[in-house]
Amino acid sequence: MTDAALKRCPWPGTDPLYVAYHDEEWGVPERDDRALYEKLVLDGFQAGLSWITILRKRDAFRRAFDDFAPEKIVRYTPKKVERLMQDAGIVRNRMKIEGTIASARVWLDMMETGPGFSAFLWDFVNGEPILNHYKAIDQVPAETALSRAISKELKSRGFKFCGPTIVYAFMQATGMVNDHLTTCHRHKACADLGRT
Repeated sequence: MTDAALKRCPWPGTDPLYVAYHDEEWGVPERDDRALYEKLVLDGFQAGLSWITILRKRDAFRRAFDDFAPEKIVRYTPKKVERLMQDAGIVRNRMKIEGTIASARVWLDMMETGPGFSAFLWDFVNGEPILNHYKAIDQVPAETALSRAISKELKSRGFKFCGPTIVYAFMQATGMVNDHLTTCHRHKACADLGRT
């Protein structure tokens, strides 16, 4: 089957970058602690914007934020924050930049004193992705009781920009929940990845 003939979720449209993200990343179970921190931060930056906007700036974000290494971000000074505020390659929002630094502190604490960030998150779904069977995009929720519970716990620990809608988008992107439509060629592929 040619790439053009593949059935997909409708949201990436025909943008090659968005299609590649849909086909290669979205819904793939992510268990790397640092990668999960990066994704949560980027989802927080997305608030009020479209994901494609963030996706187009992702490489610039990675350069600006030291590849999202929390041990480096936690040492950012007010001078560094000012430099980031001048970086046209990223979303220049002071609260979100400062939230990234605050979240790095919490992430490091979780890595040093607990089972780690990945284990903490995946424990909410008993280590296995939730497999949904939506047939239409309007059936997919913006948030769930579980995303509200995770959001509440993240906030209580000091994470920033992690409301229930952001957390649900994060869960979808990192494969904690498989929300590819059942007609999408990635539904089964991501379901199979979740079983390994």
